[in-house]
Amino acid sequence: MLRLREFKLPLEHAEEALRAGILERLEIPEGDLIRIIIFRRAVDARRLNAILFVYTLDLELRQEAETLKRFEKDRNVDVAPDLRYKFVARASANSGLRPVVIGMGPAGLFAGLILAQSGFGPLILERGKEVRERTKDTFGFWRKGILNPESNVQFGEGGAGTFSDGKLHSQIKDRKHYARKVLSEFVKAGAPAEILYVSKPHIGTFRLVSVVEKMRATIQALGGEIRFENRVDDIEIDDGQVRGVNLANGEHIATDHLVLAIGHSARDTFAMLHRRGVHLEAKAFSIGFRIEHPQSLIDRDRYGSHAGNPLLSAADYKLVHHASNGRSVYSFCMCPGGTVVAAASEPGRVVTNGMSQHSRKERNANSGIVVGITPEVDYPDGPLAGIAFQRHWETRAFELGGSHYHAPGQLIGDFIAQRPSSKFGSVVPSYTPGVKLGDLSQALPRFAIEAIREALPVFARTIKHYDLPDGILTGVETRTSSPVRIKRHADTLQSMNVKGLYPTGEGAGYAGGILSAAVDGIKVAEAIALNTTT
Repeated sequence: MLRLREFKLPLEHAEEALRAGILERLEIPEGDLIRIIIFRRAVDARRLNAILFVYTLDLELRQEAETLKRFEKDRNVDVAPDLRYKFVARASANSGLRPVVIGMGPAGLFAGLILAQSGFGPLILERGKEVRERTKDTFGFWRKGILNPESNVQFGEGGAGTFSDGKLHSQIKDRKHYARKVLSEFVKAGAPAEILYVSKPHIGTFRLVSVVEKMRATIQALGGEIRFENRVDDIEIDDGQVRGVNLANGEHIATDHLVLAIGHSARDTFAMLHRRGVHLEAKAFSIGFRIEHPQSLIDRDRYGSHAGNPLLSAADYKLVHHASNGRSVYSFCMCPGGTVVAAASEPGRVVTNGMSQHSRKERNANSGIVVGITPEVDYPDGPLAGIAFQRHWETRAFELGGSHYHAPGQLIGDFIAQRPSSKFGSVVPSYTPGVKLGDLSQALPRFAIEAIREALPVFARTIKHYDLPDGILTGVETRTSSPVRIKRHADTLQSMNVKGLYPTGEGAGYAGGILSAAVDGIKVAEAIALNTTT
């Protein structure tokens, strides 16, 4: 097939305009164009009075070779890549002990899926509950403030990404088109087909629940086993080789290929790995607040008079500012038309995150506004020091919120003016169990407060009224990424000092979102398949 890039049409073009425009662009007759596949569709809103759709198209032509030759000097016309997934190895009768996967977030889910599709019959151990029961526990926490430390936003089937915007875009290098495999499997499991071509695909929490359930059923139908509420408390290592895992219920499971897809909040597991001598190192992450504006404000700034057009999704943004104190401030995990959610996983601590449904129809837009921190400067005392840093500020947020899982908050105008907030304005915060207004200057380190306070008016130069006085800041955002990296070899993807141990995904420090974590899970599954069959 032929790939055509940078093909632009007006926002409200007629359906037949796509085919007609291709024929004109390639200068071919009607009968030569057999099939059109939309590979990517993005929105170009740089000119608000002339918003465009920008397409990347894969085309089946009768005279493909001749057309390619005519456009050989055109960088936007070439041969479409082969996007089909190719398995690297299949299980054999002597493949040995079945591989075990710890964790069923995106990395564990796709590691398990690929291993199951390759015939290895993996065992997946998830400390939390299956996704619908987990959803009940999570909503119970949001509505009643009752936290289940083993079943919440962080732990359970689907991982932390289940209660998020469900974003499925990434900036990872993907020469083997693993991302296409991920998106295709999601669509097979019931995700909307548009995620295969929109430039910023997302699924949303409620749809993710059923998608994850169907993928679980696929793994089981292929011979995989999945156990919920099975927490791994210890790993058996003998002479530098994994030999098995010990569960909280006392059961021992033997394996010599163990996938660590534990997520960024498995703090007890990180501590266990450290005690066992697995090579860990502290990793940089970011801390900050969630910020909320009316979604209509963001739409008007990004789309102008086209705001509200049903052809356009709720507008998003990406912002960064290098503050005068040397810190970088940036928007993180922006959730258009979404809500701020309680994301704590430990008693006595408050953590915020953002979530959207597929429709993105809620009143507010929210995003993390976070400040980068590094172990060299901010938590230099060993590989687990970042966890202690997170816990300190999460505990402080719990106290500032009144010690019953309400989050501390402050109006943007008051935060900039350095005065406490006492009543809400036009923006109603979406966080539940609730927001206690006050002074956020004690909720983060001084350098972070200073950097964010400086950044907000600067961001208003890019997005008009971003420093809206009635906008809401809610604290604290600490789980932007893992504070730990479980070091692994670049070629085998095994731990630096333990054979058969395969760290993967966001928790291990090798991904930053649903898509990149799923891709990393595929890579680890392939490494196991190759190691087992060679």
